[in-house]
Amino acid sequence: MPTITPFLWFDSQAEEAMTFYSSLFKRSRVISVNRAQGRTISVEFELEGQKLIGLNGGPQFRFNEAFSLLVSCESQQEIDEYWGKLVANGGSPSRCGWLKDKFGLSWQIIPNSLGRLLSGDGDPARAGRVMQAMLQMNKLDLRELQRAFDGA
Repeated sequence: MPTITPFLWFDSQAEEAMTFYSSLFKRSRVISVNRAQGRTISVEFELEGQKLIGLNGGPQFRFNEAFSLLVSCESQQEIDEYWGKLVANGGSPSRCGWLKDKFGLSWQIIPNSLGRLLSGDGDPARAGRVMQAMLQMNKLDLRELQRAFDGA
């Protein structure tokens, strides 16, 4: 049975990134670090059950928003925690729950309920209010999204 594993191309920070990401998520583990001539070539690790591979491939390619890792959160506390840690030390916030971490990798930090809120439970007016509220946000504010959904 085949598997699908995100493969991340770093300039030279694959091991540093793996260590950083592994420190953020409770269910994470380092699987392997492959070295040659004293330098890290690639890393393999797991975050919340998702295996990832990082390669130190050099500066030819950079991350962009065409690829992101999505973190679905249960609460505003989780949103705040992951958002804060991922934008710290050189990361940058973006719109609608998106950010880039200090390595340039894009992330989406969203509440689990976002799909339901954006659908408006079939009510176009609700859906429109939630979308308009979200478009004003960088880090998503679950209470404000719910208020928009409720029409408050």
